[in-house]
Amino acid sequence: MEYAKLGTSDLVISRIGFGCWAIGGHGYGVVEDSQSIRAIHRALDLGVNFFDTAGVYGFGRSETVLAEALGERRRDAVIATKFGVHWDEDGRIYKDSSPGRVVGALEESLRRLNIDCIPLYQIHFHDQKTPIADTMEALLKCRDAGKLRYIGCTNFPMHLVEEARRAGEIISIQARMNVIQRENESLLKNCFQTHHMGTIIYGALMRGLFTGKYDEKSNFGINDTRSADANFQGDRLAYNLGIIERMRELGQRYNQSCAQIALRWVLDSPYVTSVIVGAKSEDQVVNNVKSIGWHLEEKDWPFIECLTRKIMNS
Repeated sequence: MEYAKLGTSDLVISRIGFGCWAIGGHGYGVVEDSQSIRAIHRALDLGVNFFDTAGVYGFGRSETVLAEALGERRRDAVIATKFGVHWDEDGRIYKDSSPGRVVGALEESLRRLNIDCIPLYQIHFHDQKTPIADTMEALLKCRDAGKLRYIGCTNFPMHLVEEARRAGEIISIQARMNVIQRENESLLKNCFQTHHMGTIIYGALMRGLFTGKYDEKSNFGINDTRSADANFQGDRLAYNLGIIERMRELGQRYNQSCAQIALRWVLDSPYVTSVIVGAKSEDQVVNNVKSIGWHLEEKDWPFIECLTRKIMNS
C-alpha cells in the first residue's frame, strides 16, 4: 500500500481509501451487511486504513456497519465521516449545515461509529443559507471538546473554502475527479499548492463506469441512484463507453484493467493525496488495490490528455 500525510495534519492515510456509501444499502442497490463486513476486513488486510462514510449513507446504516466491521481494529483505521445532509422520517434528504445540526449530527455519528472522537469530520455540503463562519464556530467548539480531531470539507467551491479557512483550520477538501470529469482540477491544485490542504478524490471510477461492467443494456434497481444518472443514459453513455474502450486498450499494455488505469491516472496526479473508491465485495477491494505499486509511463500521459481534451471541448 502507498500512504500519504493528509495536509498539515498528523493523519497518515492509505492512498486508496474505502468509500462507504454503497455499504449503507441505499444509493447503489441492496447489499448484505455480511458481505460489506468481509469487504472491509479484506481492505484492512491489504493495508487500507482510510474509511470514508457519512451520516446520510443508508440513513446511518453505513456508519453502523463500518463500526461493526472494524471492531477492535478501529484503532488502526482513520475514519472520516460527514454531516450537512440530513433526512426526515420519510427518507427525504435536505441540506443543513446549521450549528445545531453540527452538534446533533456529530453525536449521532459518534454513537453509530462507537468512537469517542472522529479523526476527520467533513462538511458534506453547505446549505447555502447558514453563514459558514457559524458552522465553523460550532465545529471548532466540538474540536476543542475533543469530539473531533480535524475538519474537512467536500463539494466546496474555492470561495467557500477560503471563507471557511478564514474562520478556522480546514485541513482537507474532497471533490470529484476522473479521466472524464475534470472540472475540479484547478480547485484541487489550488487547495493543495496554495493552502497545503489534503486532497481526497471521489468518483474516480465514475460510479462504476470504468469497471467496464455496464453498457447500453444495463439496468439499475429503484434503490440505485445511477438509474437517474445522465452518464448512464443515451448519447452520453455511448460517448463515455467509447472513452472507456480506449482506456481498456491502454490497460492491456500494463496488464491492468480499465478501472486500474483510471485509478492510477488520478493517483499519479501530483496534487492528489488519496482516492476513495466504493466497494461492496472482497473482489472489488482487491481490484481497487491493484492500482497501487506502479505508475503510468510518462509517454502514455499525452494519450490520456488527448482523450480528456476531446471530452472537455465537446
